[in-house]
Amino acid sequence: MTSWPVPLENQWRYLDATTGATTLGMLKLGEISPDSVDLWHNALGLTAGSLGEVSALALLLGFAWLLVTRVITWHIPVAIFASVALFALAVGDNIGVQLLSGGLMLGAIFMATDYVTSPMSRKGMIVYGVMIGVITVVIRKWGAYPEGVSFAILLMNSFVPLIDRYIKPRKFGERRARK
Repeated sequence: MTSWPVPLENQWRYLDATTGATTLGMLKLGEISPDSVDLWHNALGLTAGSLGEVSALALLLGFAWLLVTRVITWHIPVAIFASVALFALAVGDNIGVQLLSGGLMLGAIFMATDYVTSPMSRKGMIVYGVMIGVITVVIRKWGAYPEGVSFAILLMNSFVPLIDRYIKPRKFGERRARK
């Protein structure tokens, strides 16, 4: 139960499926160092993990499609990616590993942009995304779990009513008072 097969190695030996520790799980346990992580393998999905953890490039293609078709805006995912990168840099983590490992791409692109549970204003979306990114890195770095995206999204979903209350979008046709 504690030894994990390497993906794509002896692939015909396994008939049904294989399980394995994810990149973040192995980092948390100290089995690998952040410098030994092959970022290209993480980008292509040649690492162990669940569906949303594997191919960062495929998820980015989905992100581009959602932007082109105007299903979502760029504010929440870019705020999450930028805050994860900046906070990871501030605490001395490998930025590439933080961005390409785990469910960050899936969470930022598909889960955090849900219409019902995300803020209405663009400024609110940026605040929401930044806080998700910071909470994700905090949970990954100092928490008991190797992954923190889903917890960060759920936590920030509870703050959306407050964000919407204090960061209101300007109403159509409304003029700002001059000072």
